Amino acid sequence: MDHFHYVNGTYFAEEVPLEAIAAAVGTPFYCYSTATLERHYHVFASQFEGMDAKVCYAVKANSNLAVLATLKKAGSGADVVSEGEIRLAQAAGIAAQDIVFSGVGKTAGEMAYALEQGIFQFNVESEPELDLLNEVAKSKGLHAPVAIRINPDVDPKTHAKISTGQKESKFGISAKQAHHAFAHAASLPHLDVQGVSVHIGSQLTSMEPFAAAFRHVRNFVFELRSKGFSIRTVDLGGGLGIPYGESEPPVPDMYAETVRREMQGIGAKLIFEPGRLIVGNAGILVSRVIYVKKSDSRTFVIIDAAMNDLIRPTLYDAYHEIVPARASSAEKMAVDVVGPVCETGDIFAEGRKMAPVSAGELVVLRSAGAYGAVMANTYNARLLVPEVMVRGKEYAVVRPRPGYESLTKRDKIPSWI
Repeated sequence: MDHFHYVNGTYFAEEVPLEAIAAAVGTPFYCYSTATLERHYHVFASQFEGMDAKVCYAVKANSNLAVLATLKKAGSGADVVSEGEIRLAQAAGIAAQDIVFSGVGKTAGEMAYALEQGIFQFNVESEPELDLLNEVAKSKGLHAPVAIRINPDVDPKTHAKISTGQKESKFGISAKQAHHAFAHAASLPHLDVQGVSVHIGSQLTSMEPFAAAFRHVRNFVFELRSKGFSIRTVDLGGGLGIPYGESEPPVPDMYAETVRREMQGIGAKLIFEPGRLIVGNAGILVSRVIYVKKSDSRTFVIIDAAMNDLIRPTLYDAYHEIVPARASSAEKMAVDVVGPVCETGDIFAEGRKMAPVSAGELVVLRSAGAYGAVMANTYNARLLVPEVMVRGKEYAVVRPRPGYESLTKRDKIPSWI
């Protein structure tokens, strides 16, 4: 459930008509719903009440400070993958003790900053990373709290570019190497080996891969304890999918049921890293139709949003529902919804059945709250689009659209020209 809907034929974000926002800030723009963010967080987190659990929102899904602050207020920690994300989480009020640092390529500088802040846990993904973290911690006179990410070689049955749990993945340490990695970590004096971590991919639409991965983790934890390791945390990652089209992925209570079954008797703090599940359907991208172009065999709806604003359809073949901001009872027709960027791949939908729209009308690309604005860029010298947050009848611009001077001032012409 989200809080974007038609009211008397006009599309609203909570209690604010999109046309009002468009008139004030221009198009395209991202719009986030506070009520949806809060609801999605609480629906997920409430499943683990009574358990020793920590929910750490995956900042990479949407790192807008207003989003982070909203989730912090709701009770969330943060899962980060860079120093920049640590700083954003802190700027939003999230305490270092509620931050988990994941990622396959942490640098010494990032490790040093995270150690100085006193984060809750490093999710380490290789033996060379263990060695470097130990050296950095030694230089700081500190001990680094560590979980080692294992790769259970489970096929998550999701898109190849967001699959992370198979043995050929760059992520994690294979089952064959895992025991040696934990023994090696235990030999390093400035590491506190406290946990096991796993994350098999994103946008999973079935519980079977989760169950297989969790079962593998549980068995591995008991093996480690039998060898004398004190495993106090188990990070189960994120990855639970959301409905983009007609798919119906498992809901949080089904996920929680699997967690309770597979983690029964684990005796450790459980950490969860939901990202897309929280913000995906809490955001939309609003765009205006520039032209409707008819060729011999196709009709193109050319909008002012482009692949640089929302790259997912080009990058992942991702589906986003597209609806007009004014409801219509007209017969739907097949159109290609495309952007103005000079790339053939600048396509949001091909052969999509939708009500006819005309130049100047607004259209809404739904389920754009995750991996939308965070992956945006300025290709074709296009400006980044503003981000707006709505709460009831109020709205605020939470990231303004930069001016064109930002494009010309970012570069320096050398003196010899």
